[in-house]
Amino acid sequence: MALVNIAYLVASALFIFGLKGLAHPRAAVRGNLLGALGMLIAIAATLLDRRIIGFEWIIAGMVAGSAIGTILAARIRMTAMPQMVALLNGFGGGASVLVAGAEIIQAVRSPVREIPVQLTTATAASGLIGAVTFWGSLVAYGKLQGIVTEAPVLLPRRHGINALLLLASLGLGTVLVLAPGSTWTYALLVIVSSALGVLLVIPIGGADMPVVISLLNSYSGLAACATGFVLNNNVLIIAGALVGASGIILTSLMCKAMNRSLPNVVFGGVGGAVASASPADDVYAGRVKATSPAEVAMLLDGARRVAIVPGYGMAVSQAQHAVRDLTNLLESRGTAVEFAIHPVAGRMPGHMNVLLAEADIPYDKLKEPGDINPTFEQVDVSIVIGANDVVNPVARSAEASPIAGMPILDVDKSRTVVVIKRSLSPGFAKIPNPLFAADNALMLFGDGKKMVTELIAALKGA
Repeated sequence: MALVNIAYLVASALFIFGLKGLAHPRAAVRGNLLGALGMLIAIAATLLDRRIIGFEWIIAGMVAGSAIGTILAARIRMTAMPQMVALLNGFGGGASVLVAGAEIIQAVRSPVREIPVQLTTATAASGLIGAVTFWGSLVAYGKLQGIVTEAPVLLPRRHGINALLLLASLGLGTVLVLAPGSTWTYALLVIVSSALGVLLVIPIGGADMPVVISLLNSYSGLAACATGFVLNNNVLIIAGALVGASGIILTSLMCKAMNRSLPNVVFGGVGGAVASASPADDVYAGRVKATSPAEVAMLLDGARRVAIVPGYGMAVSQAQHAVRDLTNLLESRGTAVEFAIHPVAGRMPGHMNVLLAEADIPYDKLKEPGDINPTFEQVDVSIVIGANDVVNPVARSAEASPIAGMPILDVDKSRTVVVIKRSLSPGFAKIPNPLFAADNALMLFGDGKKMVTELIAALKGA
């Protein structure tokens, strides 16, 4: 037992060092490896400590899971990474539900009449949080994958329904603690909590998906922590607490980046009907100036400083490698190039950072809004690739706008702004963007990767 606890201590330390490494791209790979090593030690110690009678099913599960994980890791596209993260969050919650359920069934069938209060309380917490996480994550996956509409589904009296479901879940949890003799109580708790998970996420629009994914990640950690108390497993308690705490911190940072509170994200339904937005015809009519790669190449040919603003459109078109080639070409001509990264650009926290890291863009070129916004007036050309709401100046002026007060990237203060976008379609907030019709803005309509590739060719031929 002492050796097992030492192994758990080592594993916990590796988890902490792993999280620390993941905080910076340069140390991310090492941090990931440290976390994986910690998990390997924790699993090995647990299997040896529990005196497993037969390892056949365990080995079969590990082989099947490893095969599925390897295939997914090899085949998943970077644009689908948010969906993958949502699924992994859901699987964590689902595993907690199943493990806690198996433990309560075993406890009820045990000849020992008295079931510990810690077991029933932790089981209730696991079932509630795990079910909400699992089904909420599936809805998030469906929205990101396009299976479920990305727009908020605002059911009538949804807040009241959610409150009733939460009270019912807590009531069933209390019954499970006070009268743990029936496993049907746990089953009902999971069913009610599953409905709550669906109804909590379905009204949230695509613009809030980075926050939702971060929050669900925290939920999965809390569910794992509760399951650790069910199993009396110290390393699971610690690991779950680390994931839960880091997820809450990240969620708080995401909300701060959007200038919104967490309740506003969860209950606000951003992306629904917007009564206060000006009609797109009034914003764009007669003022949008289309351009071509050749014209943009002429602008860039004499530019001393360029800022590139990536958005989800860059991810969809897989333009990150073309953007890297454009960056290298501009720098070879003496142009300084930086990347302006908004924390909630894309579909998950750090989405743009991950894409640019995949293309080997140096991390020191990535600037947060607080660092680059004061210097946009010195930028000769800003190139916006598929971003919309995070560069919409309406956030600074229209108090009734759904993005009012959200910190944005001040690209409109650049000398010239080139927006690469397929069309004038709005972002997830469903409002027009006056930037597209600004005097210093040019619209380069087309696929992000294709336009950047043509821009590179035009620059080389200039």
